[in-house]
Amino acid sequence: MPLKESEAIILRTFPLGEGDRLVSFLDRQAGKLRGVARGARMPKSRFGSTLELLSYIRIWYFERESRELVRINQCELIESFLDVQKDYQAGVYLALMSEVTEAVLGEREAADPQFRLLLLAARAVRANGPSPAVLAYFSLWTVRLGGWLGSLVQCYQCGKALGKEAAYTSTGTSSLYCEECREDWAKPISKVALAIGRSALSGTLERLLKTNPSLPGSEEISSFALDILEHHIERKLVARQMLTANGTS
Repeated sequence: MPLKESEAIILRTFPLGEGDRLVSFLDRQAGKLRGVARGARMPKSRFGSTLELLSYIRIWYFERESRELVRINQCELIESFLDVQKDYQAGVYLALMSEVTEAVLGEREAADPQFRLLLLAARAVRANGPSPAVLAYFSLWTVRLGGWLGSLVQCYQCGKALGKEAAYTSTGTSSLYCEECREDWAKPISKVALAIGRSALSGTLERLLKTNPSLPGSEEISSFALDILEHHIERKLVARQMLTANGTS
């Protein structure tokens, strides 16, 4: 049972027994794992604040082939996002990104692109506050990395270029249709939202934020991506409902 060392991001933790924690974390090399941190809830725990939501850490753990859970031996904090969570909405953004990441990734599947995306988005929330453009970028790229995103450029049915007018989609599906091909119940996505989506997928997050994208457009394309994610994980995102209750996406 060799000791493994890696970088990781904490996704969620749960109380376990009288003083332990069950920890879901994204290992940069091995993907999503779950492990037990013995004594993590005790007053003088050696883990300190390293197991807080989205903490970027160096982790040491033991793994056995016959066991689903690893045994977390030690963590060293590289970067904390505890300060960001003092703002309620920013905290909900981080919780939503963590929830999405945990929901879409399979156990023990290498996911370095998702690791880098999550860390990039969390840092952007710290720098820019709870920006809908950051959430749109994160959500769209998560959908693309999952292989679930259709074209934002042309109609799924006839291939007509989109952009001069609103496109249409059905909730949860990634296919976009033009006015002529849409179903009667399809809902529109504005050309502003589509432009933000294309910009997010064709460049960096930094470049997207420099364009000062429309707030309603960012929320609209973010909602489109989150609908697709909920369709694929087959449940509603708890943190998204918290955002909706707070008057955003």
